[in-house]
Amino acid sequence: MAIAEVRVELKKGVADPEGKNTLKALELLGFEGVKDVKTVKVFDIHLEGDGGDVEKKVDDMCRKLLANPVIHNYSIKIK
Repeated sequence: MAIAEVRVELKKGVADPEGKNTLKALELLGFEGVKDVKTVKVFDIHLEGDGGDVEKKVDDMCRKLLANPVIHNYSIKIK
């Protein structure tokens, strides 16, 4: 059994309205010194198998469903 951690984030230059709204809310709540907020999705995927086969499967999942290659970068870490 393997656990793949997939981190999906917006590419540089892509608008992040959720991050901007969170930054604004933090400022309104009185938190000082926060310069920027970026949103990131993290998926923990539990799979049967190990090694390169698992990473290949997870990469396929990212390309087909979890990330949009036009606006997202993703990274995979097998635990």
